[in-house]
Amino acid sequence: MNDQDYLDRIENARVYDVAIETPLEEARGLSARIGNRVLMKREDLQPVFSFKLRGAYNKIAALPEAAVANGVICSSAGNHGQGVALAAQRRGIRAVIVMPLTTPQIKIGAVRELGGEVVLHGDTYDDAYAHARELEASEKLSFIHPFDDPDVIAGQGTIGAEILRQADGPIDAIFVPIGGGGLIAGIAVYVKSLQPAIRIIGVEPDDSAAMRDSLQAGSPVTLDHVGIFADGVAVRRVGDETFRICQRHVDEIITVDTDQICAAIRDMFEDTRSIVEPAGGLAVAAVKKYVADNNIAGQTFVSISCGANLNFDRLRHIAERAAIGEQQEMLLAAEIPEEPGSFRRFCEALGRRGITEFNYRYSDSNKAHIFAGVELRHGIDERRELLEQLQQAGYEVVDLSDNEMAKLHVRHMVGGRSSTVANERLFRFEFPERPGALLDFLNAIGTNWNISLFHYRNHGSDYGRILAGIDIADKETEELEAHLAELGYSYWEESENPAYAMFLA
Repeated sequence: MNDQDYLDRIENARVYDVAIETPLEEARGLSARIGNRVLMKREDLQPVFSFKLRGAYNKIAALPEAAVANGVICSSAGNHGQGVALAAQRRGIRAVIVMPLTTPQIKIGAVRELGGEVVLHGDTYDDAYAHARELEASEKLSFIHPFDDPDVIAGQGTIGAEILRQADGPIDAIFVPIGGGGLIAGIAVYVKSLQPAIRIIGVEPDDSAAMRDSLQAGSPVTLDHVGIFADGVAVRRVGDETFRICQRHVDEIITVDTDQICAAIRDMFEDTRSIVEPAGGLAVAAVKKYVADNNIAGQTFVSISCGANLNFDRLRHIAERAAIGEQQEMLLAAEIPEEPGSFRRFCEALGRRGITEFNYRYSDSNKAHIFAGVELRHGIDERRELLEQLQQAGYEVVDLSDNEMAKLHVRHMVGGRSSTVANERLFRFEFPERPGALLDFLNAIGTNWNISLFHYRNHGSDYGRILAGIDIADKETEELEAHLAELGYSYWEESENPAYAMFLA
């Protein structure tokens, strides 16, 4: 299909039977803080709290009666499934939604409330997709692709048409979250056809950057692993058609990390009093990064707030990480003398800053190790100044603000040293969170090795995280590594991590 074909499909898309024209709202607080005008396209206000119903409905509405006689089916991490369920409900047909076992309960419940038949299968979207294709054939259902379909792309493209109608002045760039690419493809082909000067900037999590890697490679690639925090965009492979459109019309891809996403969710809450899901915070996080990296002022940016289907218990994790993402907190480790008054002198060296966390464990008769959270008022510059200040005061100090293991685990278990473990190796694991997951993990590890350290924390997210020390003799190393490779869990060895060396080894 050429660009004109897409323009025609977008102009005639049948999305407003179920979707609303969402507002384009100025984020006044954020705009003032970063010196640029930020307009948020509030797709989180759709009836299913996501833009996905646009493409799903447009596709289902275009199907002939014979194609939907037995109903429709899709694979979805949540939001697309709600769109398909609502569209099918309006048309009075059956809808089967295959979702990974890791799908947030709020999304599963929403699909069922809309009359969708939920089938939970597999730990990843790819597992769900394969099973949906099997059911498509066996039950003679019509498959509704979440992104790689012209009618789905055209439905999402109506967002671009609305933005151009609603904007009260020139737009410099539109920031669009990317999963499989349907949203950005639709917006890009419409906007670039009518106003090519507007930059289209895609946004992906740094651990799920399938479109960035595909554009760099010149063809769609399949990621070995995708991050699980922003589940709405956790796609290992983008679509062929969405890739083709992005290759032609997308100006740039920006990646952001978990802390930056959490900080953006807080920014959006402060301006709107609404809480978006992690994928919904991507665009604002990228706007902030783009402005800071390029020293930009006085421009107008549009960010797509793509969804708000968030399990409530994930808020504790988001709140914990937002301060670091906003550079309003730093985590540091320091070694101080084990003597009276040393704590007080260290606090004096920190100055009159708020202390968010202060952990200590006796090391030996000569020194002690401290893990501290410190409030910052002036961002990364103050972070550097504080490190230099402490070093000049004679302290051995390590900045752990960017250390994932320290933020997930070590801050909650400082001081777990053991003088009796001679051959400990440390591993960090991630696995799908579901009933019995921890027992499954322990059974999989087996009983051949002594677990010398173990920390498990459920953040209210979709994946469980474990930090485990294993006491292993040198002669058993190869056997252990082979066993870990066969488990199928994502894991990282952390034996050389400085946070481990200082607090746990």
